Amino acid sequence: MSSNLAALLKRLQPDLTLQIYEVTDELAQESSHGWNNAGTGHAGLCELSYTPKREADGSVNVAKVIEIFEQFEQSKLFWSYAVRSGMVAEPKEFINPVQHLSFVHGQEQVDFLKARHAGMSAHHFFSEMEYSTDRETIGSWAPLLMEERPAGPVAATRVAGGTDVNFGAISRKLLHWISQQDGCAIATGHRVTDLRQLADGWEVTVENLATRAITKTHTKFVFVGAGGGSLPLLQKSGIKEAKGLGGFPIGGQWLVCDNPEIVAKHQAKVYGQALDAAPTMAVPHLDTRILDGKKTLLFGPFAAWTTKFLHKKGSALDLPRSVKPDNIATLIKIGIHNLDLVKYLVQQGTQSMADRMEVLHVFYPGAEEKDWKLIDGGIRVQAIKKTDGEAGIVHYGTEVITDSTRTISALLGASPGASVSVHIVLEVIKNCFPHLIKSEEGKARMKEMIPTWDVDIKLPANAEFYREHSQRANEALNLISL
Repeated sequence: MSSNLAALLKRLQPDLTLQIYEVTDELAQESSHGWNNAGTGHAGLCELSYTPKREADGSVNVAKVIEIFEQFEQSKLFWSYAVRSGMVAEPKEFINPVQHLSFVHGQEQVDFLKARHAGMSAHHFFSEMEYSTDRETIGSWAPLLMEERPAGPVAATRVAGGTDVNFGAISRKLLHWISQQDGCAIATGHRVTDLRQLADGWEVTVENLATRAITKTHTKFVFVGAGGGSLPLLQKSGIKEAKGLGGFPIGGQWLVCDNPEIVAKHQAKVYGQALDAAPTMAVPHLDTRILDGKKTLLFGPFAAWTTKFLHKKGSALDLPRSVKPDNIATLIKIGIHNLDLVKYLVQQGTQSMADRMEVLHVFYPGAEEKDWKLIDGGIRVQAIKKTDGEAGIVHYGTEVITDSTRTISALLGASPGASVSVHIVLEVIKNCFPHLIKSEEGKARMKEMIPTWDVDIKLPANAEFYREHSQRANEALNLISL
């Protein structure tokens, strides 16, 4: 999120001065790191959580999935511009074509998927989506799904034009470009310890973790894109928009297969339905991943109980320290009404390998424990607000909190923020830097980077415009459908 915002701002205003602080010694090592997320280019092609249930007439509302697809297209367009303009090179190091499948079993879910396909394929975004209940066809798409599968109704949808994204890699490439620009600097191994609002901006207190030296920087605008570390900094800022906010951390774990014979059989991201009591970010999926040039296979995620807000640089005291007088009542109320979720997280964290393999067998019945190992993934900190009331606290999405002076914005929430990062930071720019896109020069620069930014490509009248620019982006990114 921070890398995309910084790159867009520098392109819109070349004389802008930017300073980036990163707590780890290397860039993009927390939630953006390739091993700490699913790497799915979340375009709604396979994620059933965007269409969670059927309507009374049996149809499926696909409005949310259309919205998510449009947002991911903006990311693809900007990244393709970054490639064409020389900002980044070697797109295969951060994005690769991988087909996206939704897979269900049982007659009720088969009927649901059929209705979902009918609703989605009617829109020009998804006109190429295929649907099948034929085992041989599904097996040709993803052989592991059908190996040793018992009898019973099954169905799948397939979109050949899906993607696997290494969000850490694209972040580092953009940040490397930024570091080479006039007026820009990046400091790794530096922790922001305090934020104090001034009459004309902010005083940022920073600790050099190697030398323990403390420095203070004055700036007109602050973007807190610190993943799980955003909430503590937002609380320190003292802005009224942060009052009452709390955070609920959820750890993630993956089963990983490096057996080349098995990995070679699977070239897809396959999503299923959420398990009982599971948060939507824990919808199980069997994923082809391409990380650092190597193809591997992941299954998960499995949720885990944690009190840390960051995977590498977090502390077990992060959650207790985030409890403040202004949010304790909300946290208690939310906790009482989400005991099932807490129980689920504890249960997930105490699962045996056999328990996890049982879940994997829903997707890959022939899987053997000897071919899989368990690794820790990233941590997501879900923001808890007073307005959540008695609702479930884990929302599938990402939001940005901006203060009334529009001089500070902070990223909060869970997946799939990385996929739609460009759309989200465009909203930050519109809200906090409107002058950059109001001038004719600014509009032209934005149009060059993201041709669809001011066009509603959801409308049938703009279907050809969407196809033209999507195809151009795919060519620049070497995304040739399989």
